[in-house]
Amino acid sequence: MSIRDWPSAERPREKLRQRGAGALSDAELLAIFIGSGRRGVDAVGLGRDLLARHGGLRALLESAASPSGLGAVAWCRLCAALELGKRYLEAELRAQHVLGSPHDSARYLKARLAGHPYEVFACLFLDNRHRVIAFEELFRGTIDGASVHPREVVRRCLAHNAAAVIAAHNHPSGVAEPSAADRHLTARLRDSLALVDVRLLDHFVIGHGEPTSLAQRGWL
Repeated sequence: MSIRDWPSAERPREKLRQRGAGALSDAELLAIFIGSGRRGVDAVGLGRDLLARHGGLRALLESAASPSGLGAVAWCRLCAALELGKRYLEAELRAQHVLGSPHDSARYLKARLAGHPYEVFACLFLDNRHRVIAFEELFRGTIDGASVHPREVVRRCLAHNAAAVIAAHNHPSGVAEPSAADRHLTARLRDSLALVDVRLLDHFVIGHGEPTSLAQRGWL
């Protein structure tokens, strides 16, 4: 049976209009981007199949290439939607008069860095009132680590006239436990930035769960 033959209230688009996007399942949301199914399966069924084969929504959206069974146009729509979500979080962060709780920055940094198959080191640059000036990815590496140069972080702080910075990097393994090398890097960054009167407010490690704050661990 085609989705067009379903009761109106059960069709994903009509359901979204009437009850809001939060009422839709992951498969139903995917169906809206997929647009149409293939022979023998409707768009919702295809969405369920994709989720099952990839082990869930996060793994599907972190795929490096268009998954089997999903056309290039639908994949581009999903990638665009994911990027829109990231930019929305950035706009929300920038709109705050002052950066709120560590949770605000951690949520944004996870959206930007989670899912990469290699390590990425990035910084949020802040003014003296802790308002966001810019976000930049500064270093990329392999799954074994990224070579981070504190002098480059200092240089970018000076370029942005930043008064404070929040650093973050991801662990491709998904385990957000800081290593001894992470703690050593944090100390080097803190000391290097202090020479130019810039405060390192935090260093987050991003994995599959909640980001780990080195500041909250007392390592800053």
